[in-house]
Amino acid sequence: MKKPNFRKDTDMARFAAVEDYVAALPEPLREIGEKLLPLIEEVLPGAGAVWHGHPVWSLGPAPGKQPVSYIKAYSAHVTFGLWRGQEIDDPSGRLEPAARVMAAVKLRSVDDIDAELFIDWLRRARDLEG
Repeated sequence: MKKPNFRKDTDMARFAAVEDYVAALPEPLREIGEKLLPLIEEVLPGAGAVWHGHPVWSLGPAPGKQPVSYIKAYSAHVTFGLWRGQEIDDPSGRLEPAARVMAAVKLRSVDDIDAELFIDWLRRARDLEG
């Protein structure tokens, strides 16, 4: 039997809330999402929404206005990204440059999550927007 591809199978799906998106993830991606959400909510409480098909945390009056962070699932990993991540000093070297000034880290298991580091990144990313 063909293994489902989360991204391909859900591209057209619409999720009402961040929690719905995470709940729809296959294991172990769901476990990664469930560990990330409280970390993000600690720094950006109530700022998350599904925008362009995946969760985004923004400071502006609507999703995608002054975006700070996002998560996006693929078939073998979850990307945890920061909109202005390239502007954050990252001595860990884990943030990889992405489009524009974004930076992200690919998470393949919950062991890839460093809560203290990620919260620090989130605070700095929030402060860049605030």
